[in-house]
Amino acid sequence: MSQENAEISAKFSTLNVNAMEFVPSFCQERTSVVTTDLMEENRPENNASVPDNDPLDSWDVEDEPVLTPEDEEAEDAEDGDGENDVTPKQSKKKSQKIEESKSKKEHVNVVFIGHVDAGKSTIGGQIMSLTGMVDKRTLEKYEREAREKSRESWYLSWALDTNQEERDKGKTVEVGRAYFETDKKHFTILDAPGHKSFVPNMIGGAAQADVAVLVISARKGEFETGFDRGGQTREHAMLAKTAGVKHLIVLVNKMDDPTVNWDENRYNECRDKILPYLKKLGFNPAKDLTFMPCSGLTGQGIREPIDQGVCPWYSGQAFIPFIDELPSLNRKTDGPFIMPIVDKYKDMGTVVMGKVESGCAKKGQNLLVMPNRTQVSVDQLWSDDDEVTAVGPGENVKIKLKGIEEEDVSPGFVLCDASNPIKIGKIFDAQVVILEHKSIICAGYSAVMHIHCAAEEITVKALICLVDKKTGEKSRSRPRFVKQDQVAIMRIECSGLICLEQFKLFPQMGRFTLRDENKTIAIGKVLKVIE
Repeated sequence: MSQENAEISAKFSTLNVNAMEFVPSFCQERTSVVTTDLMEENRPENNASVPDNDPLDSWDVEDEPVLTPEDEEAEDAEDGDGENDVTPKQSKKKSQKIEESKSKKEHVNVVFIGHVDAGKSTIGGQIMSLTGMVDKRTLEKYEREAREKSRESWYLSWALDTNQEERDKGKTVEVGRAYFETDKKHFTILDAPGHKSFVPNMIGGAAQADVAVLVISARKGEFETGFDRGGQTREHAMLAKTAGVKHLIVLVNKMDDPTVNWDENRYNECRDKILPYLKKLGFNPAKDLTFMPCSGLTGQGIREPIDQGVCPWYSGQAFIPFIDELPSLNRKTDGPFIMPIVDKYKDMGTVVMGKVESGCAKKGQNLLVMPNRTQVSVDQLWSDDDEVTAVGPGENVKIKLKGIEEEDVSPGFVLCDASNPIKIGKIFDAQVVILEHKSIICAGYSAVMHIHCAAEEITVKALICLVDKKTGEKSRSRPRFVKQDQVAIMRIECSGLICLEQFKLFPQMGRFTLRDENKTIAIGKVLKVIE
């Protein structure tokens, strides 16, 4: 028996995991063989190590009120010694109210956008492999599988494109998620789809981001197709700006391609072609726009600076150190809790995912799901797959809720503070900029509106006035129609109730895009919620 046990534990130790985590019965079997009396004595410990048992919750709850923040810190510090410093993060969240601890990493959400096949998923996969988030063995497995499909250059993107359809076609469909950490910050990677049929998914991804990385391919012909009209490079950059991304980094990818071979002229050509357009969108090259050459497949220019022998003309920082150095973002920690729901699934309860836009939430807190006004309580919290007891603004979280069925939640709903819920409305006034639309827009026109994570059909009820782009003056008379490149204030009606807020009070919940026929036709901001 002992020999068997030794063998089993040897097997598990080679895997570098604890047998009891995987096979809860493993620990019980052994005790039962030794003696049943012992097992009776050990029952509470066994239950504690078996994750599925109910007593765990109640046993958690009893402990909670007794602890003072200092005790928690001490306890968590003891727990945290064995693990790779995952637990200390929780303790800091807990004691946040009492004393703000400085070593807590800032959360930054980075979305990768750009045309199909520019190399977004590959760069994401490369970042994860360089920062050690994907182990070598998994990557080798991906490489082997990719080679079998004669797609060996795709293997890095498989770290983010997880389902079969995405791997077979080599196209991202849903927004892939992953995270990595540097010494100062905790980054969440959102890998947006580049294909034009999946732009609605991409908008949901961009709505959660603080920093956008526009990936463009330097390969001859690929940059041109991505940037010309009908390519996704323009549309994605514009949607990122509308989604309120603070900083845009343009990665000129595939510089190692034989047609480019780290040629400075090609890099400058790509940069000079796209710069005027990005300036027009309102990005400022001095403050919130940066260009960098890189190669996603070989990993040059991503974590380590590019070798001078390969690329003598670029001496700037590599990508990861650069985003690590970006100034920290001002977050609303003191406001009411608001989290637009991006996605949901069933897992012994209803789990919702999203990015916390403002405020904090704790385990056991009562919240509301708007616009249905369903009262829920927080059962469990995860911040990027690590279970925590409290979450703050900027974090990408999963929250398990009690008191609501999974069918009753849909993406675009908002989880918010029960005492200070977010506004809901059906009719609102908004200032809208028409970006591209062939014909005119008048009252009665309908389109699809994307606001934070929600997509809702809307109709234009009335045009109120035109706004002069240069002076900002409003026209006296009511316009009969608006056309491309005009700015108008209009009254919009939604087909159902949605959560929204005035733009000047809370920008994340007050900016939207209008799409029609698979094109983004307008962007706007909510001025006033009528009813």
